[in-house]
Parts: sequence; C-alpha cells; structure tokens
Amino acid sequence: MAKLRVHADRIEVQLTPTEKSLALRGADVVIQRDDIRSATITDDPWIWIRGIRRRGTEVPLVLAVGTWKTHGGHDFVVVKGKRQAVVLELAGGEFNRLILSTAHAAELVDRLKVAPTPDAVTESISTEGADAADSADAADSADEN
Repeated sequence: MAKLRVHADRIEVQLTPTEKSLALRGADVVIQRDDIRSATITDDPWIWIRGIRRRGTEVPLVLAVGTWKTHGGHDFVVVKGKRQAVVLELAGGEFNRLILSTAHAAELVDRLKVAPTPDAVTESISTEGADAADSADAADSADEN
C-alpha cells in the first residue's frame, strides 16, 4: 500500500512499484501543503471518483489507481476495496483532488491541521492497516512532536 509522508511544506504519496505500474506513473505524487484547501474523511470513496479514467487501472468496487480527467482538471486516485479514505481538495498543482484509501484517515487530517514547528520531524503514515506495534510507534512519534 502507498505510504503518505507528511513534511512541513509538502505531502508525498509514495506509491509501491505495483501501484506505479497500475497508475501508469513513474514517480510518486508530491503535493504542497499550501495547496490543500480541504480534507474530508469518507467511508465510501467510490462515490467521490468523478470523470473518466485517463491513465491507470480500475476494477469497480475493488481497485482504482491512477489519474481521472474531469471538466476542471485531473484527480489522482488510490482506492482499494471499501476502506475509509481521505479526499484532499487542492488549489493548484498537477491535480485538483486526491482520493486516498487509508486506515489512518483521522490521524492524517489531524496532522494536516497542525502548524509545523521549525524542528518538525517528517511523519510517515502507511495507507495499510496498522498492527498494535505500528500504532504504538506512531503514538510515540506524535508525542515527540
């Protein structure tokens, strides 16, 4: 599953080699934090996918990875099954919107609201379900900030 890395100035969606192949994309997705207009958590990410698949792979209600063309631009989608997802509305850049399945949606939205400190540590969030050890590590790193 893709990993989300939250930096002080940007968010990186690090795609696995399989996801890059399915999305027909060679590079990870990088979004500037200043470009994020809103973040929404949804239990049904499939209703948020709009437009026509331009580059990528889709198996309805199972997997959607890639770029969707809309009237206003492009959306980037990494949706798997019926997992919870975060929808990021963007003001500029390559995409108008990101739709990402993640087991840590609330944690991601909370980290996006926090004003970064000068010595902010880069946070990594896996979009895959975390076990108890990973949750404990995430809590420890959040306490350090």
